[in-house]
Amino acid sequence: MALLITDECINCDVCEPECPNQAISQGEEIYEINPNLCTECVGHYDTPQCVEVCPVNCIITHPNVTESHEQLLAKYHALITGAERAPQE
Repeated sequence: MALLITDECINCDVCEPECPNQAISQGEEIYEINPNLCTECVGHYDTPQCVEVCPVNCIITHPNVTESHEQLLAKYHALITGAERAPQE
């Protein structure tokens, strides 16, 4: 599962640098997570680092992107090997 930043985001800028996959970027109003790059930190850390540092707890499991731990790990391996990335939905 990818993660999603809700509209409760206060644009505090702490999540973006914590993402090892560079999946977080500033959107039009709040930060956004690219589900094609988000592995919930699988392959890097035991827990999603953006969730760990978020002061308002506005990062949730994306309701429309369901992935198993194995799928997240496969995505991680594809990202680190430079495999072709799918466009953001």
